[in-house]
Amino acid sequence: MSHLVGRVVVGVHGTPGSLQALRFAVGHARALGSTLIPVIAWQAPGGESAGRRYPPFLTEQWADAAEQRLLTAFDEGLGGPPEDLPVQPMIVRGPAGRVLTAIADREGDLLVLGSSRRGPLHRAYYGCPPQYCLKHAGCTVMVVPPSRLALEVERMRHRSRSARTRRTTARAADIS
Repeated sequence: MSHLVGRVVVGVHGTPGSLQALRFAVGHARALGSTLIPVIAWQAPGGESAGRRYPPFLTEQWADAAEQRLLTAFDEGLGGPPEDLPVQPMIVRGPAGRVLTAIADREGDLLVLGSSRRGPLHRAYYGCPPQYCLKHAGCTVMVVPPSRLALEVERMRHRSRSARTRRTTARAADIS
């Protein structure tokens, strides 16, 4: 089976879902004897527009920040980069879905993504990389669900935000 998958490409951005995808991708790369290609795609704040130009020092800082997020993801997801398999990290400027499908462009590639738990407003503005990749990739795509722990943490955050909103609304009503 290892001759069928030459590279395991994984989208990484530091969220719990992408950390789960990173762990999954490392396990598959080990099992298949494949090269792991962790990819972090980044865009300038506010997105990319055709006429907008940024000073080189800013784009360098944003690229450095993306690289740091990739290193942090390895630390948080695995305790550091795996030393027992070939790893070719990539930090690429552009929309995540397009970047990932451009890199995972070989028939023998496996593209691994975490499932997106972003809200509809975020998806409308930034798009949904898993959906984009499933539609446009020329290789096998695996979308890994978040772990139970990640789901529980998200539920706790949501409850906490809801409670803060209720307290703020109650205080505003008391002031009126």
